[in-house]
Amino acid sequence: MLLVDDSVVARAVIARTIDASDRFSVVGAVGSAAAALEFLGRTTVEFILLDIEMPGIDGLTALPALVAAGKGAKVLIVSSSADEGGPKAMQALAFGAAETLIKPSAGELSGRFGGALVSKLERLCEDSLHSPPVALVRSTPTSTRSFAASPATPRAVSPSEDYDIVAIGASTGGIHAISQMFRAIPAGFRLPIVITQHLPASFMPYFAAQIALLAGRPCEVATDRLRIRPGRIIVAPGDAHLKCVKLRDGGAAFRLTHEPAGSGCMPSVDPMLASIADVYGARVLAIVLSGMGRDGAEGAQRVHDAGGCVVAQDRDSSVVWGMPGAVASSGVADAVLPPAAIGTLIASRRRP
Repeated sequence: MLLVDDSVVARAVIARTIDASDRFSVVGAVGSAAAALEFLGRTTVEFILLDIEMPGIDGLTALPALVAAGKGAKVLIVSSSADEGGPKAMQALAFGAAETLIKPSAGELSGRFGGALVSKLERLCEDSLHSPPVALVRSTPTSTRSFAASPATPRAVSPSEDYDIVAIGASTGGIHAISQMFRAIPAGFRLPIVITQHLPASFMPYFAAQIALLAGRPCEVATDRLRIRPGRIIVAPGDAHLKCVKLRDGGAAFRLTHEPAGSGCMPSVDPMLASIADVYGARVLAIVLSGMGRDGAEGAQRVHDAGGCVVAQDRDSSVVWGMPGAVASSGVADAVLPPAAIGTLIASRRRP
């Protein structure tokens, strides 16, 4: 892994801690973001440990470039300013970090901190082993123009071509895309919106609060049997899948499940989209945003087969074009758009 920290002491202590573990080793340690980008240009790593407060380009500013240069490497923010649920931690997750960890003072870098650091890395490593490889990563675009996907097979839809629910799946870089998207949706938008975003469970309450602030309406972390209501936003908890079920009175609710998903993700976008397609049929607008792997591709296929509408984020605006790229390349996307345009589409309640 690569350590990026301007403190010589921090680099030395953290490197010793990691090298002493049975599982990990440090192959590079640099003191600036520029040096990290240069290192990643010639060396492949599995993890990047990144400080935020550094001279020159700070860690948050450099994060999207490091994610792209890492070609699938997971970034763990290790910083004294990365308080869990705090603005910098949430911003780091929005820009593509996989996790955050508070860095203590130099005299406390070993002991309990060392154990917490290795535990975080082990958990991220397990997630990597269960996730499919990233096939499509954001690269320097040859064009800044978004493109529309090939038209899907004609489907029977209502004359108005409206939808009744919006379902969104996202992972690495998804929080930033969701933020851009909600800025284009008026606070008075009344259709229910459901989100599965790959995040640690401990961050979900903060994520829901951030979404509520952006959207100007209630947002809650899903609980078992939570009823789907107009004007509300529901986010999946970090440790369970959302599965939509039909109620006897004609409404719908979510059940929380924990069975392994084909994508290896928890929560997974696939069961959310597939179950919503089973309940709402052609009245679903499914959106797949930036993220590693292929989670959401199978669920998007189910939405397409049910007559619903599928939209993927475009390559140019994605931090990682794995999840939306898989949907776009499968031919089921009705449109491939940047987040702001997706927000405008949602607000219109019309198909692209």
